[in-house]
Amino acid sequence: MSKENKIPYKIYLEESEMPKQWYNLRADMKNKPAPLLNPGTLQPMTAEELGGVFCEELVQQELDNDNAYIDIPQEIRDFYKMYRPSPLVRAYCLEEKLGTPAKIYYKFEGNNTSGSHKLNSAIAQAYYAKKQGLKGVTTETGAGQWGTALSMACSYLELDCKVYMVKVSYEQKPFRREVMRVYGASVTPSPSDTTQIGRKILAEHPGTTGSLGCAISEAVEVAVSNPGYRYVLGSVLNQVLLHQSVIGLETKAALDKYNITPDIIIGCAGGGSNLGGLIAPFMGEKLRGEKDYRIIAVEPASCPSFTRGKFAYDFADTGMVCPLAKMYTLGADFIPSANHAGGLRYHGMSPVLSQLYADGYMEATTAIQTDVFEAAETFARVEGILPAPESSHAIKVAIDEAMKCKETGEEKTIVFGLTGTGYFDMVAYEKFHDGEMNDYIPTDEELAEYAAKLPKVE
Repeated sequence: MSKENKIPYKIYLEESEMPKQWYNLRADMKNKPAPLLNPGTLQPMTAEELGGVFCEELVQQELDNDNAYIDIPQEIRDFYKMYRPSPLVRAYCLEEKLGTPAKIYYKFEGNNTSGSHKLNSAIAQAYYAKKQGLKGVTTETGAGQWGTALSMACSYLELDCKVYMVKVSYEQKPFRREVMRVYGASVTPSPSDTTQIGRKILAEHPGTTGSLGCAISEAVEVAVSNPGYRYVLGSVLNQVLLHQSVIGLETKAALDKYNITPDIIIGCAGGGSNLGGLIAPFMGEKLRGEKDYRIIAVEPASCPSFTRGKFAYDFADTGMVCPLAKMYTLGADFIPSANHAGGLRYHGMSPVLSQLYADGYMEATTAIQTDVFEAAETFARVEGILPAPESSHAIKVAIDEAMKCKETGEEKTIVFGLTGTGYFDMVAYEKFHDGEMNDYIPTDEELAEYAAKLPKVE
């Protein structure tokens, strides 16, 4: 491989170049995300109402549509320094393997024990809970990255941590579950018989493999019924996208160092946290009319909320106790097939990203499971990192776009988010190698059945 190119394999920022503020994308949106609604009154949730579920400071961040930049507390910045800044990597070996003129970069967020980007928001939410004097927090987790990250953050700050893990992932990923327990968290497969909502879901859907919507319901019930606890969420909400903006801010700073302007930015999309974080400063430039980028969200074909869902108010959880959010949704009681898309198996999408998608600022596409794992192996064999199944959705489309450049001869610059590693996802890789992986995609009839149950909100 030629060494004449001056762009290094890995672009690192200095500690002094790390972001000191999070970027609030909503401040630059002309059409703001619709407000969260009280499930009882269908009126916009007030700060006081949200404060019964979430930490006080996080409520303020959740409702902030005006301040573009919010200071990152020094304590959080000090914690970030343990694993940040994360590298922006030029995928020279992948480019050579594909024979493409495209220039491919990926922002690698798996260089911490949680194995993913989730720690960026986990430490922030745990910090504000500790600052408020709380005893502990509750949460849900899909593939386990968020639960692992939160257990690490809570251990660091000496907070109790109760995790409800989607049952299919609890069974598929026992080692990630054990990492959470190493850090002192209690981990319960969801739906469970430990909550009223869990028992109700089990009665209505015997043998269900669970969903993020189920786990959210259980975690919220436990939080509101135990004094000194609050619920925290690993994706979807405005506050989470705010904290994850460190990903995009670092990415842009690294690219700017070498005067690189991306043409295409790609991220996997489940609830929206990593995608929203990666694209934040680039989308800000697009909203302000300063630059233009092609931004692509990639979701599993088995859980296609962007591409086949409805843009409507819906419950954020299966138990229908959380606020209603206006988002692209498949329906709160939609339970995806027991596949290996992990953290992308959520029925809805971030209200921020949903509004941007509805307004035409970004694209969305789907990938089927076996194609995703084929792309993951192509990447692993040349770039030396075993990617998480979630991240591999972005890899699949990045490869597709690079191959289009090969056909046309265009030298486009592609940036994608490598959100985490797949070393705890070996059951999924085993199923792929043994030919036992299915590519189930819900039918139009199935989705129409769920869509018909959406709340009637004017």
